[in-house]
This record gives sequence, C-alpha cells and structure tokens, in this order.
Amino acid sequence: RERREVASPNSTTVLPHSVRGRSSRMAFSHALRVAVLLLGGTQLHALRIIPHTQLARVAQSRSACRRAAAPFMMPPPRRGQRPMQKPVIDATPRNEGVPFETLRVVLDVPGGSDELLGVMSKADAIAAARDRELDLVLIGAKADPPVCKIVSYDKFRFLKEKKKKEQQKAVKGQELKELKMSYKIGDHDYDVRKRAAEKFLGQGNKVKFSILFKGREITHANVGRDIMVRMAESLEEIGNVDSPPKVMGRQMIMTVSPKPKTGK
Repeated sequence: RERREVASPNSTTVLPHSVRGRSSRMAFSHALRVAVLLLGGTQLHALRIIPHTQLARVAQSRSACRRAAAPFMMPPPRRGQRPMQKPVIDATPRNEGVPFETLRVVLDVPGGSDELLGVMSKADAIAAARDRELDLVLIGAKADPPVCKIVSYDKFRFLKEKKKKEQQKAVKGQELKELKMSYKIGDHDYDVRKRAAEKFLGQGNKVKFSILFKGREITHANVGRDIMVRMAESLEEIGNVDSPPKVMGRQMIMTVSPKPKTGK
C-alpha cells in the first residue's frame, strides 16, 4: 500500500493513499483541506508518494537497532525470580586510608593470639605492614589511641563476613517445623516422620505434628491420638511435649520442643 506525505515547515503528516469506505474518504478529504489551508497553497508540490517498500525499509532498520541494543539492556526480572543482590562492599579504612596519625598496632599471629607492637605513627605502622607484605586495617576507631591490626585484608574481610553470618543465624532463632501425618500412617512413613523430627530437634527447632481428618474420619480421633502419643514416646530422649495432642476443628495438633543441652 502506498502512502502520501504532506510536508510542512514544522511537522510531517502521513496520509493513506488508498482509503476504503465513505467515512475514510471524508476524513481523508478533510485532512487534505486542512493541509492545504495550513500550507497556504504555496507548498502543494511537497505532496509526494512514499512507496510501501520504503516504509518497510524504515521499519526494518528500527527493528535492527533494537536487536543491536538488546545485549546491552538488562532484562526485567522474571515472575517469581529474586532480584539480583548488590555486592557487599567493605568500607573498613586500611593503609593510607586510616584517618589517624598515632595508632596502637597489633600483629595477627596465625593460630595464636595477636602480638602487640606498641604505639607508633601511621607512617611507621604502614612501613611495618609493608615489610611483612600485609595490610594495616583499622579495627578500633573509638579507642585512645585507635587500634589497627597488621593482617591480610582478604583474611580480615573473610572473617568479618563469617562472623556477621553467624550473628544473623543466632538472631534468627528457633523455627517451627511442621510434620503432617495420617491416622492410617504405615510403619515406613512413621519412621520417615520420626527421623525428620529427630533432625529438626537436633537443630534446635520446634516440631509441630498434625493429623487432618476428612469427613467421617473425625470418628477415628482416638486412633490419631494414639499415634501422637507413640511419636512423643519415641522422641522423649531429645524432646519435650509442649502441648499434648488436642483436636482443633478437624485437625489434631501436638508440639514438641528440643531439650536444653547440658554442658559436660
């Protein structure tokens, strides 16, 4: 299909060359009259026919530009995909970045306690670290004088991140793990639930046992209670029953918590 283009000093209007239907022809004639009025009859020579092949060539060039730029554009995260986490940047001052002139310096001793080198200037501390092919890292900015440690920076960062993860794990605390059973549970499935409960209790987590009764199965609540009591007796060496088996609606629940560890 061919198109007509009306060029004006400020804008360009592209009109269809072939129009179908009465309304389309009326709209085309109205647009043409408006264009003639805007041009004042002095630029009617600007009306020209653009072949369909030329428009297709322009569209292909635009799509080619999009494909060329695709490798440099970050795709949006997929549904259910976690966003990419930013890398952790350690901003601990070290070497020339230490903002103090007088320092108390300690030396890292692998496999032993740190060695105190004494109070010295920043330049002497950096020289001592350079002689040992190590780094001078600030570890106590609020002390008087501030404390720096001569240690490998990679080792210092690794130990710092490891300590942070251990603290986060300790803050996370105890979790509640749920194990679902049935009043018709077989011996194999019972042993699987028992081993899972022993694993969770060994990790310091609470375990919640639940049995769901469907329809008339609620009449077998006594059988489900016997299974719960049997499980509690199997775990009595490593766990304490917080709440005995009880029916809540159509569900029977029992909670077991780990026994506190006694030091030798």
